[in-house]
Amino acid sequence: MRRSRLPGRPPVVPTAPTPTTPTTPTTPTARTAAPLALALLGAGVFLLVLAPLLAWYVTPRAAVTPVDVDVTTVFTGTGSYFDTGALATRDRQRITVTRHVLGDVAASERSGRAVWDVSTTVDTPATLPLADPRRSFQWTTGRWVTDRRSNAPAHCCGEGPTRFDGDAYLKFPFAVQKKTYRWWDDTLGAAVPLRFAGTVQLSGITGYRFAGTVPATRTGTRQVPGRLVGRPGQGQIQAEEWYANTGIGLVVEERTGRIVDASISPVKTLRAPGARRDAVVLLRARGLAFTPATRRAQVALARADGAKLVLVGRTLPVTAGAAGGVLAVAGGLLVARGGLRGGRRNGR
Repeated sequence: MRRSRLPGRPPVVPTAPTPTTPTTPTTPTARTAAPLALALLGAGVFLLVLAPLLAWYVTPRAAVTPVDVDVTTVFTGTGSYFDTGALATRDRQRITVTRHVLGDVAASERSGRAVWDVSTTVDTPATLPLADPRRSFQWTTGRWVTDRRSNAPAHCCGEGPTRFDGDAYLKFPFAVQKKTYRWWDDTLGAAVPLRFAGTVQLSGITGYRFAGTVPATRTGTRQVPGRLVGRPGQGQIQAEEWYANTGIGLVVEERTGRIVDASISPVKTLRAPGARRDAVVLLRARGLAFTPATRRAQVALARADGAKLVLVGRTLPVTAGAAGGVLAVAGGLLVARGGLRGGRRNGR
């Protein structure tokens, strides 16, 4: 028997199930940077920070007076001196002044100052060959103590034979200026104003020249026979010692304060007590100057010290700043490029 469809109902057509598309979970974009890029960026930042530190912090602390010095300077020239054996002044003689400076390292380290022992001899042709400084025409010793940065006298550590004063003596302060300085004169026992007198070139370095004079000044007394100073009727009397310097000329390397050339014209005389004129010339020399060997040695020391200051204060900061800038930019670009590439791969 055939089945009949019910009226009003459409035939039911079976349908196939609709396939579903699986969903892929999304992940956040990851920005990655290569270790090399980070290393370049870090090195660049470090050098950029180091550059101003070298210029503003390290350089002032590198400009300090050395303590381990052992330097001899020699002046020579022609002059007159009093021969005590013949009781007469000898003219047109070779005069030699030798100064030896030796640093007391142990005392310097204990005190934090620059402690220098100074020995100065004045020799005539008769005394120059003698090895013992006590047999020289004149021998003086002293102990010079200074602040290592300012070069100002520091009154400690056995300073002597007197209390020193002034801005300069064996050297000038660092970064010499074109102004008047007070230079210590051992013979006078006081500081002498030296005015700036121009710029000179000496063996390839720039030097500032300073000049001054010392007017005739009474510096002490000496017991001598009265007849020696025009008082024959008296036995031993206390004659007056007078000192002058008719020409002081110093050439100073501007960066280090080292004296690279020098000339002096000392005059030492005796006068009868209360007299206004010199009776005896003990020493008179015009233009005692550094020997060529001393000048070359001082220039070499100034050049070496100056090169160290330029290296720390200019070359290294400029190099560090330039290199730091390049490395920082390169590292930053690589970090940014690495991050963009990572983002594109993860976002496909």
